Amino acid sequence: MATVEQSETTVVTLTERAATKIGALMAAEPAGEAEVLRVAIQGGGCSGFEYALGFDRGAQSGDHELEFHGVRVVVDPFSAPYLQGSTVDFLETLQESGFKIDNPNVVSACGCGSSFQVAEGEDPGCGSGCGHAH
Repeated sequence: MATVEQSETTVVTLTERAATKIGALMAAEPAGEAEVLRVAIQGGGCSGFEYALGFDRGAQSGDHELEFHGVRVVVDPFSAPYLQGSTVDFLETLQESGFKIDNPNVVSACGCGSSFQVAEGEDPGCGSGCGHAH
């Protein structure tokens, strides 16, 4: 483990459905290219932050390393506080299918759902760029 979890709340959790889907996607990647799922946040989007899910070759120095249902997950030290207690799920309905992140730190989010803001943010609104009316 690169970093031992300090609190009782795990940085991020994968549901069994999400782990099954991620495992299948990882298996389709070239050997050595998709050893871990990297969950991160990055600046951008109409509310300030966007989620980034992607495969990586392995953990980097300082990463939080976790494992759920056979899938190794890494979170970088910058993203970890913003993701604390989040759950990654995979939804498959007639209307939509895809990964959904339930993040208890979000104070406001865009109607599009891919962008969010945490308590330190200045603008409680969505701003522009979501494609929905205010």
